[in-house]
Amino acid sequence: MVVLEAIAVVFGLLCVWLVVKQSIWCWPAGLIQVTLYLFIFYEVKLYSDFILHIFYVGMNIYGWYYWLHGGKQRDQLPVTLLQSQWKIIWLSVTVLGTLIWGYSMTSLTDASIPYGDAFTTVASLIAQWLMARKKLESWLFWITVDVVAIGIYWHKELLLTAGLYAAFLVLAVIGLLTWRKSMSHQPAISSPP
Repeated sequence: MVVLEAIAVVFGLLCVWLVVKQSIWCWPAGLIQVTLYLFIFYEVKLYSDFILHIFYVGMNIYGWYYWLHGGKQRDQLPVTLLQSQWKIIWLSVTVLGTLIWGYSMTSLTDASIPYGDAFTTVASLIAQWLMARKKLESWLFWITVDVVAIGIYWHKELLLTAGLYAAFLVLAVIGLLTWRKSMSHQPAISSPP
């Protein structure tokens, strides 16, 4: 598992670095990473993370397509902001989804750290969706997920993965700043998710 985890870590770092740079190649790197983590999370009984990574496979394919063809002229997609009401909606979905998913994991499985795992799952799905849509706020979700995930993976003795999420945290801060700067070079746009 350690070798598989190390390979997943390398592709995860590559993926996020390419997202920061807004490179389309982030999506194939991400596909490799999430596929490897399917095996890892199943083995350590982090079922929410396992299910999350199934969704990530689809989201990586969607993001790859949308970044190429999601602009107004079906061209490259610019970074935009969420409208205020969507920020409230996504935060509410995060809280409600965490409570429902955490309760389900507690009641139906032998999941370890069910509510923390549920939070990282729900917030990651939202962050991934917003990232695929190139919303600046995706980085705020990722920063929060990374902080919680570091604690969970450290506790589960997935030390390489905890280290990966520490690196993700640094990259998420860089991504937020980089994407914000790129927005200053384009017209201000606020759009729904």
